[in-house]
Amino acid sequence: MRKKYRMKKITLLLSAFFLLQAVYSQVKTSFGDEVGTLDGIIKAYYDVVTVKKGEKISYVRDSLLHVPNASVGMAQKDKNGKIQLKLITLKEFHKNDAALEKDGFYEKEISRKVENFGAIYHVWSTYETKNVADGPVVERGINSIQLYFDGTRFWILSWVFDNEGNGNGIPKKYLIN
Repeated sequence: MRKKYRMKKITLLLSAFFLLQAVYSQVKTSFGDEVGTLDGIIKAYYDVVTVKKGEKISYVRDSLLHVPNASVGMAQKDKNGKIQLKLITLKEFHKNDAALEKDGFYEKEISRKVENFGAIYHVWSTYETKNVADGPVVERGINSIQLYFDGTRFWILSWVFDNEGNGNGIPKKYLIN
């Protein structure tokens, strides 16, 4: 009986130890973004671009989510209405953010599909955007986000987005979690 009690006690202590270790081993950036989990880095990915009218986006915070030289792809219509892919660096993308700060920009994830193999992850993240937090949706689309998990934290390698304004309807499989 004593042996059984002692084993339960040891099991309970070990469980508590591993739970505390998991809580304290969370990986956060200097801005408090939890990058040790997929949910955490995706939350930070959206939080960093959400900005009230007249506020500034933190490019330093955004850069801490990405590997150096991360790329951003945008599907855009050219002057003839043909869809073209514009591929730029994250730094170049930050130069284009002035309109977001001027008008306000609220982007949130509404659905997610994840695939992974080993340390690489691909996230299909359906989003909606607004100019004011409680305002009407002005755009919906999908972010295709590629990430790498280094054993401690996630890093965004690249992302590409397209939106319904380019004539695409979002397929149902990307609207249901």
